[in-house]
Amino acid sequence: MTEKQLAKQKEKEAKAAAKLEKELLRIESLMVFEHEYEGYGLIAGIDEVGRGPLAGPVMAGAVILPKDHPILYLNDSKKLTEKKREELYEVIMKEAVAVGIGMASEQRIDEINILNATYEAMREAIGKLAPQPNILLNDAVKIPGVSIRQVPIIKGDAKSASIAAASIVAKVTRDRLMAEYEKIYPGYGFAKNKGYGTAEHIAAIKEMGPCPIHRRSFIKNFI
Repeated sequence: MTEKQLAKQKEKEAKAAAKLEKELLRIESLMVFEHEYEGYGLIAGIDEVGRGPLAGPVMAGAVILPKDHPILYLNDSKKLTEKKREELYEVIMKEAVAVGIGMASEQRIDEINILNATYEAMREAIGKLAPQPNILLNDAVKIPGVSIRQVPIIKGDAKSASIAAASIVAKVTRDRLMAEYEKIYPGYGFAKNKGYGTAEHIAAIKEMGPCPIHRRSFIKNFI
């Protein structure tokens, strides 16, 4: 290796080291609540995805992260690319102490309303955690019917690594399901719009009518 190549290699390594150090500091800033409540024992982050779409279920994720091994690049799932979410999903599923996923169907949403359906999905996600956590960090809400101590955090998916991990798990799980629904109910663009009310999606509902996974209480103005 020439002197010039060696200098370039050293510069590249220095940039990579600086980038890693910056990410470690950022992740540590997302562990403030985890450190604050670590004395209680196992901490689970809780988040949901899919409250707003016109079709498909609402999904909740619950994640207990390893205490001393933070997963890098965690963030609010909405701020990550699809590719990055998929990568992090695999890491979380492999490295987490426990992961729970809950779901409330579109029929359930119509029956009990979206807020109660969201709580139901969250309770299911928590119930699937093994071991069970000692404290819950929630994204904004307090979940009724849960005996474990809860700490609601406004915009928690951007402030807590545990909640961010839960949001990624819920988002990837729901997105994959909506892509499968695209194959069963073509024409609505579910793989692309994930059930949200894009102009193309609304136009498809008006043209073809609703399919079985549409939330009737959400689309009554379109049919």
